[in-house]
Amino acid sequence: MHGPKVFVVGHDWGAIIAWYLCLFRPDRVTALVNTSVAFMRHVFIRAGAAAVKTTDYFNQAYGPTYYICRFQEPGVAEKEFAPAHARHLMTRILSDRFSERAAGKEPKDGGDDADVALPPWLTEADIDYFAAAFEKTGFTGAINYYRNMDRNWELAAPWADAKVTVPTKFIVGDGDLTYHYAGIQDYLHKGGLKADVPLLEELVVVPGAGHFIQQERAQEVSDHIHDFIAKF
Repeated sequence: MHGPKVFVVGHDWGAIIAWYLCLFRPDRVTALVNTSVAFMRHVFIRAGAAAVKTTDYFNQAYGPTYYICRFQEPGVAEKEFAPAHARHLMTRILSDRFSERAAGKEPKDGGDDADVALPPWLTEADIDYFAAAFEKTGFTGAINYYRNMDRNWELAAPWADAKVTVPTKFIVGDGDLTYHYAGIQDYLHKGGLKADVPLLEELVVVPGAGHFIQQERAQEVSDHIHDFIAKF
C-alpha cells in the first residue's frame, strides 16, 4: 500500500531539502513548487571522480568570507549571530534582500538600525516577530544546517545520476543571490534544469524581486503556488 502524497513548497535551504525529498521519495510527492535555490547536482550530491565538496565549491567560488564558509567553524557564527543582536541582524539581512553583495562579505559591527529604511513589504511588526523568535532560540540550529552540507552531499552519493521525477514549478527573483551563481542562468534557461528535473512544467523569473521572494511578492508568489497545485 502506498502512503499518502503531499504537495511540497520550499525556499532557500528549505528548497534544498525539498529537492532531496523529491529525489529520494518521488512516490510521496504529488507536486513541488521550489523557490530561490535551483537543483544543483554538483552542490547537493557527490557525483563523479572530480566531485568537489559543497563548502570547497563555495570557498573556491566566493572566498572564505562567503556566509556558508564563515559559518563552518563552531563559535564564529555564534559570536556574529548572538541572540541579543537578533533585531539588528534581522533588520539588516531582510533590508539587504540577501543580495550577492551582502552575502559575500562579513557584516560590520555596530550601526544604527534607525538609518535602515525597511522595504515596503517589511514592517516593524515583522521584525519584532523574527527577533523575538531568534532571541529565544538563538541561531545555532539554523546555522548547523550549513555545517552539515558536506555530510548531506556525501550521503546523497547513491543518487548521483538520479533525476527529480516530480511535477515541478521553480520561481526565482532576478535580484536574488542564487540567480547570479556562476553559470546558473544558462543552466536554468538552456535546458540544464529541465534535464535534471524532467517534469519541470514552469520556470518563473520575477523581475525586481530579491531573495525573500515569498515576502517581497507575497500575493504573486501565492498565486503561482495555488495555480500550479490546483492542476492536480
